[in-house]
Parts: sequence; structure tokens; C-alpha cells
Amino acid sequence: MGFPGAVADREDADYAVLGAPLDVSTTFQPGARFGPERIRRFSQSYDDYDRRTDHHFSKCGVHDAGDVRAWDDATDYLDYLGGSLADLHRDDVLPLLLGGEHTVTAAGVRATDPDTLVVLDAHLDLREAYDGNPWSHAAVVRRALDGDPADDPLSAVDGVADRVVLLAARTGSKAEWERAEQDDVTVVAPEDVADWEPDLAGEDVYLSVDIDGADPSVAPGTGTMEPFGLSAREMRDVVRQVAPHAIGFDAVEVNDRDDGQAAALAGKLLKEFVFSHAAADPDH
Repeated sequence: MGFPGAVADREDADYAVLGAPLDVSTTFQPGARFGPERIRRFSQSYDDYDRRTDHHFSKCGVHDAGDVRAWDDATDYLDYLGGSLADLHRDDVLPLLLGGEHTVTAAGVRATDPDTLVVLDAHLDLREAYDGNPWSHAAVVRRALDGDPADDPLSAVDGVADRVVLLAARTGSKAEWERAEQDDVTVVAPEDVADWEPDLAGEDVYLSVDIDGADPSVAPGTGTMEPFGLSAREMRDVVRQVAPHAIGFDAVEVNDRDDGQAAALAGKLLKEFVFSHAAADPDH
């Protein structure tokens, strides 16, 4: 089942949906491997037409490239996935990555090498390692900023972000909060996200949406729920603001432990991203 409206051929595409069902370092409730399929399935009912932008999704040049089947060696998988994403980026096709656990964002950042990584997430994800694993989903923002701790760049791509903006982060270890105080990290608390004014002009931005940035009452189908999060509308508004500056997008950490609420939100945010990005592009 392809993402609805993603009907463009690969050679004609401006955007490409790519599933990355990695699910090896989930620390509480597993099931992120089902995320790409669920996001596609629970997006089937959405209208093709967007009144705000006067765009049809099916005419925005979106291609569904299927999934990159995951295996249990995360570093090897990220290398392969990063190569697939880099191929899209080199062809001026904007990747729309569907996780899978949040670790897959490292491949997206490596492939696109953005100036700024904007992350909607309940967690800081700035650990050097979690349970000894530097490629845990709990360390993905640290990897996107500081690269491979083994100082052994992967063969396909090894880009990192110059800075990160963490929106709705509300929990982390003491060491993570100390890392967040450095100049290359900005943390915007959930209660301040509605008033956040992005300063992204002239920058290449990668936008990562961890669905647990939303409050669990909105999106319970995720691995590590954290109360006091964002509303669906607040998530939407961030996506609309950031999309015009973006060169890559992902929606991650959706699992199968709800009735489709998390997947439905992730799919809608993907569509909002494409509509907003396409509306800001004069070629559309």
C-alpha cells in the first residue's frame, strides 16, 4: 500500500516517501517497525485537495519508493539507508522518511547535511550512549550534532547539523540538559512552542517529527510516552512554519499500540509538510 496521492514516477518526483522500519533500540514499547505501513494506511481517508494552499497532493510530485527493509545491525542499516536518501537528495528529490525508531533520522541528516536540525520531540535524545549503545534512538540528536563517536565515518554519507532546535522537549538526563546548554542547541519548552518564531532564513533545514512530541492523549501509539506535550494543532503549526526552509523531513516513533491516532497524525503532518513546502516553491 503506497502513501495516498504519491503517484509520481521516480524520474518526475519532487518528493519521495521512503519507509525505514528500524526497531532495534526501542527502550519501552516496541512496534515502530509497523510505523511506515500504519502511516500509509491511516492516511487513506484524507482528501487530496488542500484549501489553504489550493494544491492537490497528487499533483505535488510525490513518489512512494516503498520501504528499505531493516535488519538488526543499526550502523550497517543506517549506512545503507543513508545511501538511499543521499541518492534522492543528489537528484533534488526531497526525502519524506517514515520511521521506524528515531535513530533513522541520523541517516537523513547524513544524507542531506543540513545547517539546522529542527526536532519535535518529548525527549532531548542528546545522550552520548544509552545502555552502552551510541546508536540508540535516545542518542540520535547527539549523533546528528557530533557524528560517529567511533570517529569512523560511514562509507555513504557523514553529514552533521551545525545546530539543533528541540521543540517540546520536556525530559532528559542531567548530562543531556548540560549538553543542551551549549551554543549549538536551543530547547523550546512545550508551553513556549506556540510563540516560537523560527529564524531559519537562508538555512538548509531538516525537520524531524518524533510523534511523542505530541501529548499521549493525542498520539498514544508510540514507544516512550511523555505527558504534557503538544496538541495536534501545535504540531501542525510548527510543520507549516519550518517546511518552506526544509531539505528533508521525517516522521518517526509511530507504533501499533493504539487505534491509529499516532499514525493518522503523522500522515497528516506529512501532507501538511508537502503542501506548505510546495506552496512556497514558485515552480509549484
